[in-house]
Amino acid sequence: MLIKLVSWNVNGLRALSAKPEWEWFARTDAGIVALQETKAHPDQLKEELVSPAGWEAHWSSSIVKKGYSGVAVFSRLKPLAVRAELPDPQWQGEGRLLHLEFQDFHFFNGYFPNGGAEELDENGKPTGRFKRVPYKMGFFEAFLSYAQECRKSKPIVVCGDFNIAHKPVDLARPKQNVKNTGFLPEERAFLDRFTALGYVDTFRKVHGEAPDQYSWWSYKTRAREKNIGWRIDYFFVSEELVPAVSDAWIESDVRGSDHCPVGLALDV
Repeated sequence: MLIKLVSWNVNGLRALSAKPEWEWFARTDAGIVALQETKAHPDQLKEELVSPAGWEAHWSSSIVKKGYSGVAVFSRLKPLAVRAELPDPQWQGEGRLLHLEFQDFHFFNGYFPNGGAEELDENGKPTGRFKRVPYKMGFFEAFLSYAQECRKSKPIVVCGDFNIAHKPVDLARPKQNVKNTGFLPEERAFLDRFTALGYVDTFRKVHGEAPDQYSWWSYKTRAREKNIGWRIDYFFVSEELVPAVSDAWIESDVRGSDHCPVGLALDV
């Protein structure tokens, strides 16, 4: 059975759903659609968004701040079980993770934390430290522990906005960003360790080192028109599922957010 899965950071579902670009959802032939940064609780949305016809919908929304974070999964397949958030309460409350267990794999949709603003010293000068990087790295470690535990029972598929460009080929201007969050050595080192443990970047598995392939562009300076972007949205699978990878892609022509959808086809 061929299953198409798509992940999209929508940067506000209420705003996107009011745009023509949301017609994308009505047209998709995906079996699973994972959204990040929904910035909404289901009770703030129209019913056709909360429970679209033909889909089973699951939500995890921020309870620490309104209009912040949040993930959703729409599935044409019925999961065996659904869990929101990581098990440890320390990493709960921001609506950053949904875990759906299917017959053939564990599926995770994550909106992983960004590094936040750069801290300033007493003179107002940048320090090179970012306020949320410690939280970000802690969240990744907790996720990895959970994924490794789940992996004992069946393979892993994890998608979402990782807020990390892994290698220089994954962003347009690597040299200018080595001291910026999203491309810091400790962030990239986590993805080095993640992949060393057998989690495979499916886009690179299919397309090799193809350059100029990005999934996020800053709204500033017309970056998208110039393709000055970052590839920070991923589908990883644990290596035992690699033989099922049929295709992986980036839908860079889809607008409506500062991110675009990314996809994976699995033959399971």
